[in-house]
Amino acid sequence: MIRLIVVSIIWAFSFSLIGNFIVGKMDTYLAIWIRFSIAFLVFLPFIKTRNLLTGNSLKVMGIGALQIGLMYIFYFNSFHFLSVVEVALFTVLTPLYISLIGSALERRLELSQLVSVFLVIIGALVIKWSSVSENFFFGFLMVQAANLSFGLGQVLYKRYINDHDQKETFSLFYIGALVPITILVAIYSDLSLIKISNVQWGILFWLGAIGSGLSYYLWNSGSKLVSYGELAVMNNVVIPLAIIVNLVFWKSEVSWPSFLIGSFILTAGVFLEKFSNHSKKIV
Repeated sequence: MIRLIVVSIIWAFSFSLIGNFIVGKMDTYLAIWIRFSIAFLVFLPFIKTRNLLTGNSLKVMGIGALQIGLMYIFYFNSFHFLSVVEVALFTVLTPLYISLIGSALERRLELSQLVSVFLVIIGALVIKWSSVSENFFFGFLMVQAANLSFGLGQVLYKRYINDHDQKETFSLFYIGALVPITILVAIYSDLSLIKISNVQWGILFWLGAIGSGLSYYLWNSGSKLVSYGELAVMNNVVIPLAIIVNLVFWKSEVSWPSFLIGSFILTAGVFLEKFSNHSKKIV
């Protein structure tokens, strides 16, 4: 689980950087395209020609298109219909999708797993709860499409990708992600009007090399070392971490009662799943 914890910390900083320097300040699709292109280059030196066009490589490419390519399209477009708080609120359902999909594939659904996921969702809702706008239905569906894409991609990677050649094929994960994003850049981005500051370039390189390149590899490879329940609950751990980063570095306001209560409930869900999984291994 250490890999998932490390990535959660990295993504907590990524959310702040994206929100303060990227979203609303430059072309969204181009920012995503640059980020994934850099991530692809990070893993390009590890690729081996014998791994190209194999069944496993095509799976990695397809999962990349689903897990982060389609996910980012749905996720960013949901902001046209919802506030930032509403988007954050509705993303807490991702663990539920992971738990249910993983259990369905294994034809096993355990009560402790459902309780853990329920606690994590409730904890995240307590932390992020705010008034919800009246006309949110389409935006809600967009966020759920993003959640489902991200969750299903994680489950498919955990279940179907070979352990021994993950690093050698992971650049293909970003090729898959780049396919839908490249189409949208070609359709919607006016490259002649785009200006990227030196600060934004630095952030994009960090997001590409660390926030995407290293992090998605650690997250997906780490997912193969934990149970579906542990993977599910870890998807919401980034929420309190992101709030702490915003509070410390950007002096954002936080409702301490809801933050502390929600964090306690969320942490209880994580430990319940960890303890339950450990007990089953001992037995």
